[in-house]
Amino acid sequence: MSIQRHDTKTRMSRAVIHNGVAYLCGQVAGPEARQGDITAQTESMLARVDALLAEIGSDREHLLAATIYLKDGADVAAMNAVWDAWVPEGQAPARACLVAPMPADELKVEISVTAVVKG
Repeated sequence: MSIQRHDTKTRMSRAVIHNGVAYLCGQVAGPEARQGDITAQTESMLARVDALLAEIGSDREHLLAATIYLKDGADVAAMNAVWDAWVPEGQAPARACLVAPMPADELKVEISVTAVVKG
């Protein structure tokens, strides 16, 4: 029973893989989008999820679960519009969405996902 840690630092790993399942750390908008609105931040955040999934041998078609954290509940509709366009039809993961403080004032959204690593 092996555990693979991807890009491990003192506080966390960007991804941890066990038994073919990858657990990604929270992803937020990249620096280029952090001053943007919820749409720009969600697009940037999901692009970062795509990139990390690709690094570990997975993709959005293999998502199992997602937890989305919003700074402001009023942003749920705009975030959902981006999310709905990003998730492949018929491949939606189990999902939770909640309002929570963000790790930096300018951030509006964060996501953590679990996915199967393609074999």
